[in-house]
Amino acid sequence: MSKEKEKEKGSKAVATAISPTRTEDYPEWYQQVVKAADLAELSPARGCMVIKPWGYGIWENIQKILDKRFKETGHQNAYFPLFIPKSFLEKEAEHVEGFAKECAVVTHHRLEKGPDGGLVPAGPLSEPYIVRPTSETIIGAMFAKWIRSYRDLPLLINQWANVVRWEMRTRLFLRTTEFLWQEGHTVHATAEDAREETLRMLDVYTDFCEGSLAIPIVRGEKTESERFPGAVNTYSIEPMMQDRKALQGGTSHFLGQNFAKASEIKYLDQAGAEQFAWTTSWGVSTRLIGALVMSHADDNGLILPPRVAPTHIIIMPMVHKVGTEEKVMEYCNSLANELRAKIYAGREVEVHIDRRDLRGGEKMWSWIKKGAPICMEIGPRDVDAGAVFFYRRDQEPGKKANMPRAEFVAKVGEILEDIQGALFRRANNFMMENTRLIDCKEEFYAFFTPKNAEKPEIHGGYALTHWSGESSVEAKIKEDLNVTIRCIPFVDERSPIRALLEGDRAPAVCPFTGKASRGRVLFAKAY
Repeated sequence: MSKEKEKEKGSKAVATAISPTRTEDYPEWYQQVVKAADLAELSPARGCMVIKPWGYGIWENIQKILDKRFKETGHQNAYFPLFIPKSFLEKEAEHVEGFAKECAVVTHHRLEKGPDGGLVPAGPLSEPYIVRPTSETIIGAMFAKWIRSYRDLPLLINQWANVVRWEMRTRLFLRTTEFLWQEGHTVHATAEDAREETLRMLDVYTDFCEGSLAIPIVRGEKTESERFPGAVNTYSIEPMMQDRKALQGGTSHFLGQNFAKASEIKYLDQAGAEQFAWTTSWGVSTRLIGALVMSHADDNGLILPPRVAPTHIIIMPMVHKVGTEEKVMEYCNSLANELRAKIYAGREVEVHIDRRDLRGGEKMWSWIKKGAPICMEIGPRDVDAGAVFFYRRDQEPGKKANMPRAEFVAKVGEILEDIQGALFRRANNFMMENTRLIDCKEEFYAFFTPKNAEKPEIHGGYALTHWSGESSVEAKIKEDLNVTIRCIPFVDERSPIRALLEGDRAPAVCPFTGKASRGRVLFAKAY
């Protein structure tokens, strides 16, 4: 008997649609959720993935929401070349050093038949091209042409593109050689304006993750060792996954004048004096889909926040008797049209009628695994009663509800928003339950050490611990525990960890050195 059938028949056996479960083997559970939800699969090109329609539908909604926010904050979209001359990367030494080991390099411009009949590279390039790992240098070269005066500033540009960073260990959405992202690049007349832009975009990412993805965020500044190559300051958003590891969800960089000087981005100020500009860059990628899976999915599959779900409602006609199909389908079609006329979170409610010739249980479980927010089963009795019979994906599969059709149509936006809110609260509670203040080295090491070294169980979480600021301490902890400082967290009115820290009376002393500490930092294992 299949696991889905066991659940349908009310078997007492603990059965799940995804095997293994999170607690049994979290990394494999993640891969199986991605597969069962039909999000993506590996491609014949090593290290690359094919994003399938359901997965790409999520990315499209991520794009739409963020693109709207970018434009509301004054940014415009543009596109820049995939190929970057090697000499461009060499202009910024720290930048090239940070990406050198991940670069794919194009050295020839054509193929010819070799002596054995196979194809061989021919036509060596006079200068190799780097396949875009990020675009600061090539965009900087264009900005240097576009900017002449303070009147041209600020220049606020965003690019939606793909990038290539060579990966040896592939994990769908989390680490692939090629991935999709957006990268913002801006130029300013003053350091103050550039810093404001850097933090403004960090807030845009935070608002998006919390409001649209229903993922709570700890945000803050990266330490020097975790800083973007060539940046003066790097800021990040750090959500906690269900294995209690952090995932860097997005970054925003204050680049100072480093890239402006490397790319000769200058302008004439109001006094007519030539000045180097100040620049920023910031980005998020399809990695957010991985974060979505690991934040919300359960042992039955994906759970999608309605605001980014490709489809909000699945209607499944249930026709078991001859002669009832026409009235059931007519009811489903008219119900779908009523729902599509409703607006939720700035979008028309998306409805799909599943007409596949499958058993009802198979249909239902396929959508449970894909994470559709609401699934409906409509049969002749529902038609006669003028009702809907539905299941919310944020609740247990057996918990179904019956509601008059008119009431459901009227309340559909409220129901979807209730699902959205429930997912955020659940994820936030999980993060806070697994975040603690730690002031003792022994407790810290115990917190991040699994009981089973051969097959580590889910352990650890977020440790808010004092740190002396010494990079040697940071390096030692990483070597011993594979734990890093995710960020020096912001503690303000929107910070989820603020309540934890308000009553903190522990001495500001680093537990690893006994030296004074400027404040607590966020330690965690991470992807």
